[in-house]
Amino acid sequence: MPSPPIGESESASPPRFVVDQMLGRLTRWLRLLGYDALYASGMDDAEIARLARAQGRVILTRDMELTRRQGVVSLLIESQNLSQQVAQVVRRFAPPPEATLSRCPICNCLLEDVDRELVRTHVPPYVFATQERFRHCPACGRHFWRGTHWQRISRRLASMSAPGNQ
Repeated sequence: MPSPPIGESESASPPRFVVDQMLGRLTRWLRLLGYDALYASGMDDAEIARLARAQGRVILTRDMELTRRQGVVSLLIESQNLSQQVAQVVRRFAPPPEATLSRCPICNCLLEDVDRELVRTHVPPYVFATQERFRHCPACGRHFWRGTHWQRISRRLASMSAPGNQ
């Protein structure tokens, strides 16, 4: 039986997830939304459950057996469709504590604002000339900015989390 709905005391704290390896694309999109989402690539069910218990994380999975583990909060992701997966998580849990584009979509680290001049040699010249604000991942070293790709991502995120997307 899946975990019971989150109570008021749980919903007050920001949700932190551990996402099983069947949901890699979901992990990346949750990070784009600002959720803390660890990707459990290569971990077996026992390791995932142990990590969830130790760090107070919610397990997101498509594996019914994993949701039956004792002492963990989990959500069985019902759809294979990415938009519906995102919508299910957003409906079930509080909004992410951080704003969109606050986490690295690759490694989950919180992004930091970086002085524009410091990225001059790290981004394409056109990007440097047209963008004012840049973010940097201190863990993997990647740089991010809200270019035209961000407009497409924002539209997709809005449609994924829309109430009718079930």
